[in-house]
Amino acid sequence: MHVSELSAAYLWQPAAFLQVAGPDAFGFLQGQFTNDLKLLSTQPAVYGLWLNHKGHVQADSFVLRGESGIFWAGSYFSPAATVCERLKSCLVADDVTIEDCTAGSAGLTLLGSTAAAMAETFGVALCFPGRRAASPSVELLFSAETRPAVEAQIAKLNLPQLPAEDMELMRIKAGITAVPQDIGPADLPNEGELEVDAISYTKGCYLGQEVMARLKSMGKVRRRLMRVKGTVAPPAVPATLFYGPKKIGELRSAVPDGDGFAGLALLTLLGLERCPGFSLTPEGEAMVLLA
Repeated sequence: MHVSELSAAYLWQPAAFLQVAGPDAFGFLQGQFTNDLKLLSTQPAVYGLWLNHKGHVQADSFVLRGESGIFWAGSYFSPAATVCERLKSCLVADDVTIEDCTAGSAGLTLLGSTAAAMAETFGVALCFPGRRAASPSVELLFSAETRPAVEAQIAKLNLPQLPAEDMELMRIKAGITAVPQDIGPADLPNEGELEVDAISYTKGCYLGQEVMARLKSMGKVRRRLMRVKGTVAPPAVPATLFYGPKKIGELRSAVPDGDGFAGLALLTLLGLERCPGFSLTPEGEAMVLLA
């Protein structure tokens, strides 16, 4: 399906949907999040990361401003428990409450050139541009109790519903990093090019900010997440990739694509230009190529 031309819908369950409230909520989140929440004055959501002191990626979130000083932090893939633990570990004297609302939430992705116009017909307050595919997409977050009404509107609009595998294939082909599957607790944001959309270098301090500043001014990462394609059925991930007997990286995401698979792999950059391809075994079986 070419979603740039055709519209489609994808119903999903957020991995995390947290309510952050209290007089100090904005200042607290601003001091933990990698991106600048002042952008919420001009846009409905801000995408960013939660790092540790070494700059490693613990989780990602969209942060949205709700009513009455409430903020919402939602994530496609990062578990609610991880985000909660990361935030609560930094609460000291802040007048902030954090409530896990994940179980009672639901999400809808609308894809295609008319996604924004279609989103208005659902009457959902939390609506923002998504990070699902190369084509335009809009995300709606709502109470699980509202799901029947949302499904009825999908049917009224005659929208085809995508299976999870198709949605994942779109993400991989667009080279969009999933946290923590593609880039996680042992990895730096820059290894997945997350610094482009998820990090502000001007907002001031947050946990991990010093590492990000050093990388920007004088550092280079030694690994990079790259699109790959395989000639066999997708293996279980993560899967080690070899160049001869040498480990060259790790396949982090993989879904069927034609007679093989499409994937994202975290690869060592040193000498990569000399590698005609990789394999899933030291013996050179099951070829994997850069896409």
